[in-house]
Amino acid sequence: MVSSDQRRRQLAREKFERQQQRREQARTKAKRRNTIIASALAVVLAAGAAAYATGGLPGGRSGDKDPSKAGDRTSPSATPSATEGSKGEPAMSIDKRAKYSMALRTNEGDITIAMDAARTPHTVNSFKSLADKGFFNGTKCHRLTTQGIFVLQCGDPKGDGTGGPGYTIPDENLSGLGKAGSDGTVTYAAGTVAMANTGQPNSGGSQFFLVYKDSKLPPTYTPFGTMDAGGLKAVQDVAKAGVAGGAQDGAPKKAVTIDKATVPKV
Repeated sequence: MVSSDQRRRQLAREKFERQQQRREQARTKAKRRNTIIASALAVVLAAGAAAYATGGLPGGRSGDKDPSKAGDRTSPSATPSATEGSKGEPAMSIDKRAKYSMALRTNEGDITIAMDAARTPHTVNSFKSLADKGFFNGTKCHRLTTQGIFVLQCGDPKGDGTGGPGYTIPDENLSGLGKAGSDGTVTYAAGTVAMANTGQPNSGGSQFFLVYKDSKLPPTYTPFGTMDAGGLKAVQDVAKAGVAGGAQDGAPKKAVTIDKATVPKV
């Protein structure tokens, strides 16, 4: 027969075991919750880092990726500025049937770009509006790539790949360079001038890139103009000097500043 003392000890032991079980369950639950929170935070941080790194080609940098793989190819990117989207793009004021050119006077030579107003009216209209306000004057061409793709990127008022006009413009003429091949790319021929973006559709701002050697890229960057022979040579001379510090993607060793940009009707 169980004595009263034995019964009390048994009940106390059972109570203790239940408390231990509840504590263990609470610890397990808390550990699971913390793991989920940590994983979610890691995803958020990784997404933020990726957005900053690629930020569309001209503008940001996409890291040391293998240029032999179309999906990993270094690409023109522009990290959106904090004010992007705070106001709309300029009202349409150009004549879509007329011809326009963008004249860039730089410390490394003049570059004249024949613009395609008929196929890229929003892009040409935006560049004219910005140039008329002196937006590009005194800005640097902040990025040069010498492997995978071959471009000089300009148009950032901050000079670090994060600047823009405070609005975005729609993609245009994406089929203008032909149908993508089996690797998902088209050839942006030497002399082509195209918009940088953040990697998302319709995210172009003011950053653009000048192609100085045939480059294969996905057809996601609006091609809106073509450099003249003198301008192409000037960019090629900058490219020959390489990237500062001997890298393959970064600020050009031969610094390029746009002294003045104009977009007249021709």
